[in-house]
Amino acid sequence: MMVEKEGCIMKIAMANDHAGTALKNQIKEWLEAQGHEVVDFGTYDEEGCDLSDFVYPAAQAVSKGECERGIFVDGVGYGSAMIANKLRGVFACVCQDPLCAELAREHNDANVLCIGGKIIGSVLAMRIVEVWMSTDPLTAEKYVRRREKVAAIDEECTVQK
Repeated sequence: MMVEKEGCIMKIAMANDHAGTALKNQIKEWLEAQGHEVVDFGTYDEEGCDLSDFVYPAAQAVSKGECERGIFVDGVGYGSAMIANKLRGVFACVCQDPLCAELAREHNDANVLCIGGKIIGSVLAMRIVEVWMSTDPLTAEKYVRRREKVAAIDEECTVQK
């Protein structure tokens, strides 16, 4: 597996529901082996639970800047993304292959990765995480401009509430 870029050690919020426990634990172990600090918001077993009880506090940690990024694992990935994207400053994406993970970082600077534990096998999921963790946003003016527009929308919508 790919090694993280030197000097890019981060604090990562992790959360999951019962369908994502095993895969989250595998990802967590790999992240920690790479030197990252993982804050695990649970759940910690495969007993049925409500996703929002775990993803919401993890997304808050990203929103508040307490964690640089988040990786959330549920059955399909979309539930986590829907919850996480409610918070200001959280830009969550669902990635089902490494190309999507690369583009989510390069083009959109996504700071939360959502994965479907029922949809993606562990080998593919680990490759998605590797790519997502090691890809930097593109710095060309058009990508920066586009990301700034999305950030402005994020701020405007938050203020309206």
